Amino acid sequence: MKKTSRFSTALFKPTDRPGETLRVPSPAKLNLFLYINGKRDDGYHELQTLFQFLDYGDWLEIGVRPDGEIHLYPELPGVKKEDNLIYCAAKMLQQQTDSRLGADIHLDKVLPLGGGVGGGSSNAATTLVALNYLWKTRLSLAELADLGVKLGADVPVFVHGKAAFAEGVGEKLTDCEPPEKWFVVLKPDIAVSTATVFTHPDLPRNTPKRPLAQLLREEYGNDCEKVVRNCYPEVEETLAWLLKYAPSRLTGTGACVFAEFDDEKSAQAVFEMKPDSVSGFVAKGCNRSPLHRWLDKISK
Repeated sequence: MKKTSRFSTALFKPTDRPGETLRVPSPAKLNLFLYINGKRDDGYHELQTLFQFLDYGDWLEIGVRPDGEIHLYPELPGVKKEDNLIYCAAKMLQQQTDSRLGADIHLDKVLPLGGGVGGGSSNAATTLVALNYLWKTRLSLAELADLGVKLGADVPVFVHGKAAFAEGVGEKLTDCEPPEKWFVVLKPDIAVSTATVFTHPDLPRNTPKRPLAQLLREEYGNDCEKVVRNCYPEVEETLAWLLKYAPSRLTGTGACVFAEFDDEKSAQAVFEMKPDSVSGFVAKGCNRSPLHRWLDKISK
């Protein structure tokens, strides 16, 4: 099968043959806006954010094992298997449903680690959704999302598979239909510490909560952006370069930044001029996750 980081339903291969490995998309996301409304007594922050998927991301190749073993390939540098969200998701589903089946899971990793595009959360959600199908454990999306939130606050939105407005600590989701723009996503060669951003004294923590309809009308922003730009000169340089060509901002706590365009040609033209010091990709926003388009096709 052709290997690519862009997703097309033509690449989603349905099969009923036992033992065959399925190739399942694990898409990236962007936080189109992110506002921090307060800090709770438990240390978590109240926020309002808008999630949209991209037609670009990792792939998981999954085959069912009859012996209950979960094998994960390859090992991620510095990450123990027991700490990998893919492994944790598989074991959690197995234990929740008393399934005696196992899986061989190979991760084709293309999304940057620590980039703010949701790679780890997406991998966990794809594992839950795909194994729920392959093991025939028949949990609903709501039940899978309840499992997923134990792995990370962003996992449920990937499980539900619809662009969403999130509130609380990210667990309160409202379906949303923002414009499906084209994006240039760039990552400077650094890692941004989420903990550093959320504990920084200069981080805004009292942005007033606003209704979704109002937020969608106003210019989008990210309350983490100023702190990240001040603390990480590489992000500042990359974002300043992108802003010359289109509206641009940080996603999540970074390190990825993105610019939005109305068409693919314009996005590609800017991407081809990017500085050599940064990596990145061009992708289209999707209000329905490629993971769920895969599930639709494979379930027919």
